[in-house]
Amino acid sequence: MGWAKTWGRRVVEVPCTVEIEQTPESLHAHVVLDAAFEIEPGDEVQVHDSPTSVPYGERIVVHRTATVTRAGPVERLWTKLTGNFELTELYEVSFSERRRL
Repeated sequence: MGWAKTWGRRVVEVPCTVEIEQTPESLHAHVVLDAAFEIEPGDEVQVHDSPTSVPYGERIVVHRTATVTRAGPVERLWTKLTGNFELTELYEVSFSERRRL
């Protein structure tokens, strides 16, 4: 794992594990970075050469490489601020039953 700087942003390539499942019990896709740091607001992760789907009834686990671009202090702050506004949009969703007359 080595760090590089691009336009003032730190970039690192790390191994990762990708799990995709499409069964009657579960429909999910997970990526776990095998890195000694946490992903923080504003960071970007790009997984290379990962499958995007799996046939129904199957589950696959593959090991790939991911590029992590760490956000700078300004980007991190902007992401935190705008993220709170975007989260409030979810509050407007209602799951209550509405009856039509």
